[in-house]
Amino acid sequence: MPADAPETPDQAATDEQDGTVEPDEHVEPAELLTLRDGLPEITDTEAGLAEVCARVAAGTGPVALDAERASGYRYSNRAYLVQLRREGSGSALVDPIAFTSMAPLAEAIGDAEWILHAASQDLPCLADIGLRPASLFDTELAGRLLGYPRVGLATLVETLLGYRLKKEHSAVDWSTRPLPRPWLEYAALDVEVLLELREVLLAELVEQGKDGWARQEFDHLLGFEPTVRQEAWRRTGGLHRVRGRRNLAAVRELWETRDELAERRDVTPGRIVPDAAIIAAATAQPTDRDSLMRTPGFHGRGADRYAARWVEALQRAAAMSEDELPARTQRTDGPPTARAWAERDPVAAARLRLAREELATLSTEQRVPAENLLTPDFLRRTLWTPPETREPGELLDEVVARLTEYGARSWQSALVAPVLVRAILQADVEAAADPAGEDEPAPPVQDS
Repeated sequence: MPADAPETPDQAATDEQDGTVEPDEHVEPAELLTLRDGLPEITDTEAGLAEVCARVAAGTGPVALDAERASGYRYSNRAYLVQLRREGSGSALVDPIAFTSMAPLAEAIGDAEWILHAASQDLPCLADIGLRPASLFDTELAGRLLGYPRVGLATLVETLLGYRLKKEHSAVDWSTRPLPRPWLEYAALDVEVLLELREVLLAELVEQGKDGWARQEFDHLLGFEPTVRQEAWRRTGGLHRVRGRRNLAAVRELWETRDELAERRDVTPGRIVPDAAIIAAATAQPTDRDSLMRTPGFHGRGADRYAARWVEALQRAAAMSEDELPARTQRTDGPPTARAWAERDPVAAARLRLAREELATLSTEQRVPAENLLTPDFLRRTLWTPPETREPGELLDEVVARLTEYGARSWQSALVAPVLVRAILQADVEAAADPAGEDEPAPPVQDS
C-alpha cells in the first residue's frame, strides 16, 4: 500500500520544464480509502462478542485499536464504540455500552501489541472498560519522532500509504443509538490501515536509529494517567478579563455549580451555560433572578432553567470572608511562568534562554519537536532551581538524576542533559562577567 517515494523539488521542477509531468495543480488526488472487507456488523450481543473474541484470538500479530467518545456532548470520557483489527481476524466494531464487562475481549487480545494513534487520548477510556495494553505502538508519536510536520492520522496515511481518509464524522455524538451507517464506516476506516502504517513507521524509525527512543516512549505510555487539574475553574474562557478576588470567587462558584449539574446530567458543561455566561454573571454580580436574566451575555440552555442555582452561587461568593476568596493567581509547586523569570531571577532567565536556543538547534538536527526532546515543565523546573554543584561531571550526573525523577526517558536525558549543563554554566559565566547587565556576553563554555 505505500505510495511511491516523492520526487525531490528540483527534479519535479525540471520535469515540468521538460513537459514530462503536469504542474502540481493538475496532480490527481490520492485514492480514497475504502473498507477492503466491507462494513462489519456492530457487536452488541453476548453471542456477537464471543464470535469477535474467537476471531481476535485466532489472529496473529499486533491489534489495531481505536475508541470513539462523545466529547462536546457528554460530561464523561467513556468509550461509546471500540474498533479493532488484526491480521487474520478482520475488523470489528464493538459497542461497549451493551456489555457489563469487556473481560472476554481483553483475554482474547492477551499480551498482543496494541497499535493506537494518539494513544493518550484513548487509553483512559479503554482502561475504564477493562482494556489495558501489555505493549503498544503509537503511530502519532512515531510520526513526531520521525520529524513529520503534521501527524494527524489522515495526513500520515496519505503521506505514507497514499490513501485519503474521510474525516467528516470526527466530531459527532457517538452516544447516539443506533449509530448511523456512515458513522460506522468512518470509525472502521480508522483502524483499516493502522497495521500497514505501523510497519512503514517502524521501518523508518529503525532507519533513523530512533526505534529504541520510540520503544522507551511507548513503554512510558503504558503507565499514562490523565492529568487531574487543580483549580480547574481557572481554565474558564475569558478569566483574564475578571478583576478582583470576589469576582474570581463568583467565577469559581458558578463554574463548580455548572460542573455539578453537568456531571449529574452527563452533558458537557458548555451545553448548560457557556464560559462567556459565567464571566458575564461574575462580572455584573446580579443579586436576584431578574437582574441575572437581564445580564448581557448571560445565556445558554440552562440559564433560565437553573437560575436559582446561579443566584445561590453568586450569593455564596458575595458572602465570603477575605480569607475564603481565591488568590489572584493559582498557587503551584513549580517555577513561575517563564515571562516572569527575567524580573525575579535574571540568571535563571539566562539559563532558560541559552537552553532554549540550543534545544531549538538540537530539535532541527534530530528532526524531533523540542517538546518531545524534553517536556517543557521538566526543562523549567531543572533550570529554575538547578543543582548546587558546578563541577561539570557532577552537575551532569545530578541533572540526569533530576530529569529521571521528573519522568524523562533515558534517551531524552542523554541528549538534553548536556545542553542544560552548558546553559547552567554559561549563565553563571555571563552573570559574573556582567553583573550589571551592561557588558557583552562572555565566551561560551566549552564541553567538559
